[in-house]
Amino acid sequence: MKRIDFENGTITGNILGAGLPMLVAQLLNLLYNVVDRIYIARIPGEGTAALGAVGLCFPLIVIITAFANLFGSGGAPLFSIYRGKKKEPEAVCIMNTSFTMLSASALILMLTGLCFARPLLILFGASSEALTYALPYLMVYLIGTLPSMLSVGMNPFINAQGYSVIGMISVAIGAVANLLLDPLFIFVLGFGIRGAAIATVISQVLSAVFVLYFLTKKSELKVRLLHKDEIPKCINYAKNITSLGTAGFIMQITNSLVTICCNNVLSVTGGDIYISVMTIVSSVRQLVETPIYAMNEGTSPILSYNYGAVRPARVRKAILVLGMMILAYTAVMWSLIILVPGTLIRIFTSDTSLVQDTIPALNQYFAAFIFMDLQYIGQTVFKSLNKKKQAIFFSLLRKVFIVVPLTYLMPYALHMGTRGVFLAEPVSNVIGGSLCFITMLCTVLPELKRMEK
Repeated sequence: MKRIDFENGTITGNILGAGLPMLVAQLLNLLYNVVDRIYIARIPGEGTAALGAVGLCFPLIVIITAFANLFGSGGAPLFSIYRGKKKEPEAVCIMNTSFTMLSASALILMLTGLCFARPLLILFGASSEALTYALPYLMVYLIGTLPSMLSVGMNPFINAQGYSVIGMISVAIGAVANLLLDPLFIFVLGFGIRGAAIATVISQVLSAVFVLYFLTKKSELKVRLLHKDEIPKCINYAKNITSLGTAGFIMQITNSLVTICCNNVLSVTGGDIYISVMTIVSSVRQLVETPIYAMNEGTSPILSYNYGAVRPARVRKAILVLGMMILAYTAVMWSLIILVPGTLIRIFTSDTSLVQDTIPALNQYFAAFIFMDLQYIGQTVFKSLNKKKQAIFFSLLRKVFIVVPLTYLMPYALHMGTRGVFLAEPVSNVIGGSLCFITMLCTVLPELKRMEK
């Protein structure tokens, strides 16, 4: 199996070697949710209502993914840093600790979700009509919490060992299965929206089985659950994993919080139709952001490994290459959103009136999207170099302290209605993204310069 040499390969070659398979993996991973929405939107007679109902499930799905990344993306940079220091027993202990915490939290989340699914959906803004679609979907989806979290949370440890193609294959297995099973369960077997959830759960199981097979049987550093007597000595690792993963966790949890707030305000100012509009806008955002996420995650182990190995010049170059790649890609996608928004929207719906309502919302939402790049670059560097405080602060700043208040202030106090909900995002991008990037430049670059002495 071909591995990426983080220590001796060129920085650009390493980033492309890790990033391109990651990009394919993330595009395929996007199929898990996007394919569901595409098929659900085309269920005869109820597609638009069912699509909005699935949008109401997003916050809980995001919370599950956030916990997977809390322990997975929190553990993988530490794992890479210790590998860079040539401390492989410690690196294995970190991976095993992440695996144990992932498994335990998945079971707790599944049981909690199954018990409180209905009140949670009502909290998220579900009307009585929307509940008839959202509840069956969510109840089935929650059954797959453990495989979902293991496939998402343990995949970074495959990539951190240099097996980026294997990481891609693990995602491809689930995504392709979902692509084939969705029409079977939704239309052929007639399960409707419940069928989309069944297909997703089966796909997640297949992906998780592959990930665990590779990490327990084939990889150089193998994973297992911690034994009872190992737990005390791994508590410090658990604390470090959790604190480092908290930044990404907060980012995703606050995304969920923002979705809840947006749905609540939109249901009042625009009705159920605007929840469907926000579902499509969020879907386009996922589509556009997926390559950016792949570039970030592909660069992260390279940053972490070389930082642990005390190679500041390679860390600096990785930051530069990451920034150039993200900005170039965003310029292209931003142009497409401005010039042909309808083409992107029609991927998710064939309802003409829904398309017309979504076009202005999409343009407003993405008005300052390029500033979001600055947040992504800064957050990736902070996370990869184990800068927990900065990563957590800027995760909170943009979403909790800027977006959430604006989501209520702009529609109500400034009388902007639904337009205010969608414009809250670009305002937060400009303020939060700029502050995050400037802070990264002012703190990380001087530290790298000191490391050279």
